[in-house]
Amino acid sequence: MGQRSDLPLPTDPYRLTVVLVGTSHPGNLGAVCRGMLNHGFDRLRLVNPQCDIDDEARSRAKHAGRILDDAEVHATLEEAVSDATLVVGTSGKRELGRKTVFRHFLYPWDFAQRLEGGEGHVALVFGEEGKGLSHEDLDRCDMLATLPTWEGYPIANLSHAVTIFLYELHRTRVLDRQGRDPALPNVVPLQTRNNPNIRRAFNESLEQFADVLPGLEERKQSVRQVLTRMAAKGGASDDEMTRLLGAYLDATTALQRVSGDESWLKQRRRRLPSPEDEN
Repeated sequence: MGQRSDLPLPTDPYRLTVVLVGTSHPGNLGAVCRGMLNHGFDRLRLVNPQCDIDDEARSRAKHAGRILDDAEVHATLEEAVSDATLVVGTSGKRELGRKTVFRHFLYPWDFAQRLEGGEGHVALVFGEEGKGLSHEDLDRCDMLATLPTWEGYPIANLSHAVTIFLYELHRTRVLDRQGRDPALPNVVPLQTRNNPNIRRAFNESLEQFADVLPGLEERKQSVRQVLTRMAAKGGASDDEMTRLLGAYLDATTALQRVSGDESWLKQRRRRLPSPEDEN
């Protein structure tokens, strides 16, 4: 459980590298690697790391240990991003007043939209835990991005911040290419219900079920409408609709049988076993 499937990594027109400056906790380093591979990225560069790649880092990385093995180590941020065509710095410090001109931020979804369809080498830069990127490092960046965290406690854990940014990038891939890219199989369908035949059969099963309920016609129609709208609001998938359809047919059959209406013998596609069938 939790093993990596034998799938290729997703590809993009751009090439993204995660750059960590002065990382001081091996657990965070390993967790960053896991978050990267969770979202289909594997290029990591470390700038003047303050911790070793030890057992804790590998334990937290789980099956993303190869990212640790392949990580490049650089002495300066300038060196680490020398081949980048776009450098994006991240920070949770959002000062007011005149400093807002310098700290003009994008949110992660804005960042993802700006990369969509673009090319080149993008360096996404994160600072040291508890400190963040220095003013000088931020000044070397072409764009700045921040998380939409609550202002009462805005600074996120390093690995959480990396994962949130990469989630937005991967989300864009999934919405655009799932089911059409070998790296993005259609395991969880993007559209929960898209088969009109199933919808039609489901609604017919509800009508049949409502017809055999006891009480006035008004009550029957009310029950049918409520069940129809509950299923629609719940966004049931084709498989879920099919299972509910079968359950309503079984319930209709049971109600007809209990009431002495023998039409269940001929009209039900799913029938409860009769005593004769059980003997």
